[in-house]
This record gives sequence, C-alpha cells and structure tokens, in this order.
Amino acid sequence: MKKVAVIILGALTVLSCDYFKAKHKPEAIARVNDSYLYSDEIKGLVPAGTSKEDSLTIVKGYIDRWATKTLLMDAAEVNLSDKQKATFDELIKQYTTDLYTGAYIEQIVKQAIDTVITNDELLRYYQANKENFKTTGNLVRLKYINLTKDNPKFALIRSRFNSAKKEDKKALETMTIQFKSYAFNDTVWVDMNQVYKALPFVTPDNRDRYITDGISYEYKDSLSAYLVKVNKVLERNQVAPFDYISPTIKQIILNNRKLEYIKKFEKEITNDAIKNKKYEVYK
Repeated sequence: MKKVAVIILGALTVLSCDYFKAKHKPEAIARVNDSYLYSDEIKGLVPAGTSKEDSLTIVKGYIDRWATKTLLMDAAEVNLSDKQKATFDELIKQYTTDLYTGAYIEQIVKQAIDTVITNDELLRYYQANKENFKTTGNLVRLKYINLTKDNPKFALIRSRFNSAKKEDKKALETMTIQFKSYAFNDTVWVDMNQVYKALPFVTPDNRDRYITDGISYEYKDSLSAYLVKVNKVLERNQVAPFDYISPTIKQIILNNRKLEYIKKFEKEITNDAIKNKKYEVYK
C-alpha cells in the first residue's frame, strides 16, 4: 500500500506542475501485463482545490478501476472464442459506422432543411389527419388559485378572480406573490394529470364533482384555500384540439422533412459516386 501511495503521489506531482508541457514521453504510473497507464491519461482528473487526501482517493480509485477493466479485457481476449471475438469486432465496426454516419447526416440535415412551419401548414395537416389525433385522457381548460386560507385579502382575491373585468385580472396578477400556485389562462388545454397535481383534492373518483364544464367553486382544507373556475372539459378518445396538438404536428412535419431529405441525400451521394467511378459493383 505504501508503494501505491508513492506512485499516486508521483502522479499528483505530475498533475500539479508543467510536466505536460514537456515533449518527452509521459511517465507510466501503473502496469497490467503489457498495458500501461500513463500520467497524461489522468490529467484533469482531480479538480482544483481538492485536498491531498481526497486527491489520493480519487487517483487510487481511477487506477484500480483501470486495472480491473484491463485485467478483464486481457482475460476476455484469452477465454473468448475466435467466433465470439469476430462477432463483437463486427458489432464494434457497425456501431462505429452508425455513429459516424449518424452524426454526419444530422449535421447535414441541420444545415439543409427548412425548420419554419407556418400555421397554415399545421392546420392543413391537422385537418387531413385529425382522426389520428385522439385524446388519450381528459383535457381541461381552467383557472385556479391556491393560497393560504387565512389570507387577509381572501375576499378581495376571490372577487377579482371571479370578475371578468380586465382591470381586475391585471390587479390579480400583481398579487401572485401571495399565492402558493396559480394558473390564470383558461384558454389553454392541460392534461388531467396536471390538474390532479395542481388540485390534490381532485381524484379520478370525484373528478366529475369538481371538473365539469362551467363549474366555479372554492375548496378549503386544513391549510389551503382553492379558487377554481373550469372553462371546458374534453373527454378521452375525442379529437384533440388543434392548439393542444399543434406542437406534436410540428414535430411530425419536421421529422417527415428530415426523412425525405435523408432519402434524397443518400440517393444523390450514391449516384455521384457511381458517376465519378468511386462506387461500382463487380459482376
């Protein structure tokens, strides 16, 4: 163990000086069979300001993990059959090819495709495919406020919450620091699961009591008071509203553009290779 500590201290010394600026071969700090771990491989391993004791622990842990993996790799090289190793080599080759080509195509696609999608395009796609966009759960449009039930301005807040006047809405927005949580925009569709989180007294069993078209109420528990006004409820398995599903449609259109461009690009690169005699099939 003393010898290991000396090796690690040496490695830390290398890390803390200008050693890495030197042009000579880096010093080996550990060996497993014919494999060596060099000092430059642990450069940057220990964060600045780390204590000497913690630095020793970090470097020792890294060296031990490297040794274990190297020993396992050496054992695998000896004990795996040639057939197994050939299979793994082919998988590695295929993975490398997929990784490189995938990154290259993604780069080309980002530079080439138009990501602007107009509202008219979204609407046309929606109208043509709306039967494919059914709700998988209930959607709700509502507004609510969750505040402490002993809030001294509760009556004023309730009055402004129930008011349809713009000035009351603006005044209410200046009071939001007093609320535990709130949502004022009752024109936006939200999933029922979000409602359960915002209004914990609402459950699947009592949902019809508290979440119904046009209902308005207040609910109090031991700590909180809730002011709730439900605008509209859309049941499960109905055609999803356009404004709710439009982000999904946008992604679908973008994905379709990508797929079309990739197909075109792959065809062009192959045809160019044939034309320039870079690709040929021997008969």
